[in-house]
Amino acid sequence: MKVLVIEDNESVSSMIEMFFLKEGIKGEFVKDGLEGYNRYKEDSWDALIIDWMLPGMDGVTICRKIREEGSSVPIIMLTAKDSESDQVLGLEMGADDYVTKPFSPLALMARIKAVTRRYNNQKNETTEKGVLQTKYFKISKETREVYLNGEPITNLTPKEFDLLYYFVQHPKQVFSREQLLERVWGYQFYGDERTVDVHIKRLRKKVGTPNQPFFYTVWGVGYKFDETPVDVNED
Repeated sequence: MKVLVIEDNESVSSMIEMFFLKEGIKGEFVKDGLEGYNRYKEDSWDALIIDWMLPGMDGVTICRKIREEGSSVPIIMLTAKDSESDQVLGLEMGADDYVTKPFSPLALMARIKAVTRRYNNQKNETTEKGVLQTKYFKISKETREVYLNGEPITNLTPKEFDLLYYFVQHPKQVFSREQLLERVWGYQFYGDERTVDVHIKRLRKKVGTPNQPFFYTVWGVGYKFDETPVDVNED
């Protein structure tokens, strides 16, 4: 596995490099954002780890530019920003996941393995096996295209697509946040459920309507996907 790390904090980079050596991951470390973006374009990578605040070009801009170019390479953002709005911004720009500093190196390694495993599995899916069709949705896992009522939905981030696809595969089944982290993100629960909540909120805005939200909160348990319309006056 070859991973590009764009991080200007030497102590953080040294810690990541130490764990890369233990895991047999080939890492390349760049301190400047613009230099890191240019290095990304020069080679192929299994994953990118990008710090939010960088000299030259910030991490969110790097992420946005990579996604605008059509690349689906897995991206994990490192950030000291802990507010929901900051997390939403990073995810909206196309990050697959984020890790808030300070973080556990073991948790970061698990997330790297998870996003790269899912990415490789998705590349190996066939169209026949990867197309889902419901009353409202048609979703291709191979081409990562989503149609709602026959109209294309083109503004989903990579992880929003993964979450939607998983829910549509399991209609009306209730999943806890911990289950979704394990089955969609691919790593064990480490105590941060907010990334699930953020993605559900964004999906409701992008594909739902007041009387057709598709994603329902089951209080005290988690979330479920249901295409049944509801009364707009319901709580």
